[in-house]
Amino acid sequence: MENLSPQTRFTGRQLVYFPVCTSTNTVAQELVNKNEATEGCVILTSCQTAGRGQRGNTWEAASGQNLTLSVIYKPIFLAASEQFYLNIAVSLGVSDFLKRHLPAGVLLKWPNDLYFIEKKLGGILIENSISGNNLQSSIIGIGLNVNQVFFDNPNAVSLKLITGHTYELQPLVETLLECLEKRYLDLHKRSFYTLQQEYWHNLLGFGEYRLFEVQGKTVQGKIVGTDEYGRLQVETGGGLQVFDLKEIRFLFE
Repeated sequence: MENLSPQTRFTGRQLVYFPVCTSTNTVAQELVNKNEATEGCVILTSCQTAGRGQRGNTWEAASGQNLTLSVIYKPIFLAASEQFYLNIAVSLGVSDFLKRHLPAGVLLKWPNDLYFIEKKLGGILIENSISGNNLQSSIIGIGLNVNQVFFDNPNAVSLKLITGHTYELQPLVETLLECLEKRYLDLHKRSFYTLQQEYWHNLLGFGEYRLFEVQGKTVQGKIVGTDEYGRLQVETGGGLQVFDLKEIRFLFE
């Protein structure tokens, strides 16, 4: 895994590999702080001991069996108010990668989890630094379940559990970085509308009435999109409502 050769312009050209580390996002932040990371720098580990997820959760990953990495981008072309489009582009890039290996069923669970049907396959944690009105740097942490078959979380799944295949990790990393860079370059072209529409149509629950938990109550609603700030738009009996990250939960979780 120390000799990656992705077919990219810059993503993965600078590679920092650790057999074991606490969190690739933490290491990435240290490199950014020291000004030692080029655009597209990748921090990769075989064993992450303190991986972090959304909502302050930890990320469960068995050593040497999955993909755990962080990518550093410098999207200074994005205003701070446009940062959710980076989330959209990255989510679609990881989804593109998964769709190369899996049958129909790859979905994005808002805001940036990767699902196969209704089982969690991976997650993304993006940490942005802002300078003035624009993004300065973005650390994109990605965890994907590949060869692991036993999980504490009954809602988790892996590529191996779905397909029955055991995967060599290095080629997967290279393909993932290629897919990420392609979507990042689309973002650089400011293809916001196209990216947003594709993101919506890949969302778990898009256009379907489902049950959610809102403020401790069960609510039936239909996801109809996201607003300019990345908040989830849900059509309920009370009309169109908008939710931030910790304000709504799918009831199957």
